[in-house]
Amino acid sequence: MDGYKPPLQHAELTDVIDLALWAGQLLLQHGAESARIEETVHHIGTGLGCDWMDVIVHSQGLYITAISGEEFRTKVRRVARLGVNFDIIDAVNHISRKVYDGKVDRFELRKQLEAISTMPHCYNRWAIALGVGVACAAFSRLFGGDLAVMFVTLFASSVAMIVRQELTNRYFNNFLIVVTTAAVAGIFASVAELLHMSDTPQIAMAAAVLLLVPGVPLINAAEDILHGNIGTGVARGVFGAVVTLGIALGLSIAIRITGVGL
Repeated sequence: MDGYKPPLQHAELTDVIDLALWAGQLLLQHGAESARIEETVHHIGTGLGCDWMDVIVHSQGLYITAISGEEFRTKVRRVARLGVNFDIIDAVNHISRKVYDGKVDRFELRKQLEAISTMPHCYNRWAIALGVGVACAAFSRLFGGDLAVMFVTLFASSVAMIVRQELTNRYFNNFLIVVTTAAVAGIFASVAELLHMSDTPQIAMAAAVLLLVPGVPLINAAEDILHGNIGTGVARGVFGAVVTLGIALGLSIAIRITGVGL
């Protein structure tokens, strides 16, 4: 019969749900929206022989039920966010489509997921810090800053990014990382006014903290709410609001220390 799927054995079903959960975990860890996670997990499960996959995405974990014939398996996994990495999201999406089309079996999928999990960053930390600095400096120019403000912003945001990387590697609290990074960026950016380098020194302080703006979580929050994932969308929105509060608190500390105001 066309479209008929023979029921998976218990061990096979267990392996399939483990692989689907692994793929969903990678997506949630690295900033994918809920609809993308649900679609990818469903593609992997049904592509590997399941009749259906029930997927619930939570801000801190995944709930998945894999169904095949009269057998079903349900698993829950708590997931910690590791930051945004579109390379990993793209790689998982790409392999899920191959699974759905029947071009990759579960043994090859496991190898691919292991490779994706250990995928190195495209750029080293110094290139990332410099790139962040250039981006913030460009924004300062768009805000009306002069060349002096641009160079101060470049330096301040690059140093702040290095501080952020160091604190992240040492597993500091996320809110503390945001506050500390914003304070460092604000302190170094205040040089533009302390040394009377520009007529618009306040722009440097405003632009130097743009590296912390939670753009992806806020966009995902809006998409989740529009797609009906209210709980996850609200949780991500609150996270974005907390990060914004941390930026404001860090800048307040910098202003208090240097005496320079926006």
